Amino acid sequence: MKFGMLNFYEQPAGGKTEHQIVKEQLDCVCAAEDFGFDYIWAPEHHSTQYGYCASPMLTLAAVASRTKRIRLGSGVVVLPFNDPIRVAEEAAMLDLMSDGRLDLGVGRGFQPVEYESFPVDQARSRQVFDEAIQVVVQAWTQDCVNFKGAYFDIVGRPVRPKPLQKPHPPIWMAAISDESFWLAGKNGFNLLCSMLYGFKSEAAAELIRGYHGALKAHGHFTAAGEVGALAMVYCCDTTQQARQDFGGPVLWYYRTIADYAAPPAGKPPIEGYEAYAHTRNVARTVQWEELLEKGAVVCGNPEDCIRQIEEMRRKYGFTQIICWTRLAGLEHRKAIHSMELLQKHVMPHFRREERPAAGA
Repeated sequence: MKFGMLNFYEQPAGGKTEHQIVKEQLDCVCAAEDFGFDYIWAPEHHSTQYGYCASPMLTLAAVASRTKRIRLGSGVVVLPFNDPIRVAEEAAMLDLMSDGRLDLGVGRGFQPVEYESFPVDQARSRQVFDEAIQVVVQAWTQDCVNFKGAYFDIVGRPVRPKPLQKPHPPIWMAAISDESFWLAGKNGFNLLCSMLYGFKSEAAAELIRGYHGALKAHGHFTAAGEVGALAMVYCCDTTQQARQDFGGPVLWYYRTIADYAAPPAGKPPIEGYEAYAHTRNVARTVQWEELLEKGAVVCGNPEDCIRQIEEMRRKYGFTQIICWTRLAGLEHRKAIHSMELLQKHVMPHFRREERPAAGA
């Protein structure tokens, strides 16, 4: 089991300045290397309280200059918002700058309020995404890009630089709607999913099995399909204190995303709309006690956190848990202390399991 750390650069009303938020969260993700995390993930979000990390590559470039070992993941680049040639160029540059530490996470995005800011029809985001990722891979692996589709028409375009990792950096695909799980496997990508939206269910385990089935059916080596799960994770000295500290920030997230996940008035349903509607409905009504009961968050003392992560791994086969701790105004010192406890108590439990037996 690998451990990642993700920050959204969210900013509740009446809190800290944008400058304070950026400095604290950047310090937090850079500290992840010292605390033994395997990955740092930077998302793409635009112009809302929910998050304003407009460029994952810009954030990761800053982190790359301050770290040496940790993997750098975009979690995720929203391909319909971006020119795929530029994505390929910036990602390759970052891979070279970081000595081959980049993992490219990509997705379609799901917030209608963000789509309103870009000249892209969210109803066509699947098709745009499918073409864009093909262009990115071509730009990395071919001398020139030659691609003709409904949205991109590129003839004989050379693209430099090329990434250090060969044939290219690992690609991860975000999945919320059912079809996305299958498509990630069909394309041979690693999978990014989330525990935040009522994911913990028997249907979720079936979606993961479907992903692995698609990997196998389309000739991809099944064991290579890594599954990363985003989860709100907070470790404290006592479970009582952890729940007291984390309940407010978690509920702030759910109430905030309820508005951003709602479709604009008068717009027709989009592909995968059921997943978005479920997200919105859960977010508006869920209570802290219900989230704890369902195991939707990892929250407690180190022993409780180990138990909850073990349960997730057993049920879903996650290979990485992506920790969202610096959440909605949680005090910086508390986020750092949580990372310290994960390093001292939780990660060693999973590291010991990975060591081969003597004489093996």
